[in-house]
Amino acid sequence: MTDSHTRITKAVIPAAGLGTRFLPATKATPKEMLPVVDKPAIQYVVEEAVSAGLDDVLMITGRNKRPLEDHFDRNYELESALQRKGDASRLAKVQESSDLATMHYVRQGDPRGLGHAVLCAAPHVGHEPFAVLLGDDLIDPRDPLLARMVEVQEQHGGSVVALMEVEPSQIHLYGCAAVETTADGDVVQVTDLVEKPDPADAPSNYAVIGRYVLDPNIFDILRKTEPGRGGEIQLTDALQKLAAQHQSATTVAGTIGGPVHGVVFKGRRYDTGDRGDYLRAIVRLACEREDLGPDFRTWLRSYVTEEM
Repeated sequence: MTDSHTRITKAVIPAAGLGTRFLPATKATPKEMLPVVDKPAIQYVVEEAVSAGLDDVLMITGRNKRPLEDHFDRNYELESALQRKGDASRLAKVQESSDLATMHYVRQGDPRGLGHAVLCAAPHVGHEPFAVLLGDDLIDPRDPLLARMVEVQEQHGGSVVALMEVEPSQIHLYGCAAVETTADGDVVQVTDLVEKPDPADAPSNYAVIGRYVLDPNIFDILRKTEPGRGGEIQLTDALQKLAAQHQSATTVAGTIGGPVHGVVFKGRRYDTGDRGDYLRAIVRLACEREDLGPDFRTWLRSYVTEEM
């Protein structure tokens, strides 16, 4: 039996996708390295994990993903050149990514879905609860979602998913949760999960977004999970089994990984997995930057006025 209340220190970031929606830009460049203003998208995700106290990061990669490892490694030639120039500001920015966390890497090899990618983390994670962060979802650091999810997991055990209310017409783009309320206003208990349901069949408009805190028993479920929607091993399907088992009165308490809870997120989220939303994310973040925002907002107002 695992201890669901072990302090969480490990984060898993699946990053083996091909990024086909961003071709041809991703033909030779990993989609996770596409810049959001002046940092690659993946750095925002690692920073979020670290800010929640998770400084042991495993990245699940694939072919042509070497730039991810290089970004979080030291670049002595570049650092030396910046030192010689006395450019302390840029030197600090370069060193920041290599000093963020203890980074580890493993290749997924056969891209068989998110559930399979998470399963690749089993040897590294062991018998500890851990977080999973998807790189397509950037969460504004002013809205600390992951820290709240860790808190809920430490309180209740089991697993925790991040949920957002979406328009019913959009629920087919997400995993969808059936929920029951709890004493905490932002926390629900998940009773069922469906991957990308038809709107007419969706149990709610609570969509699962790309943050999870998982009990290690999820690995045993994933090993037995058959490919689902799209011929892939779906993490949603494994979590649905955990939720269903917890609801069963015949299950022996404490042996299945505990309940599945959801944290309902109402903060700022930037979706970089879609080209249009990626552009909107850049505009929003640039507008809010102290160094770029004032001039950029002035230009943007002028541009919009002229175009309208």
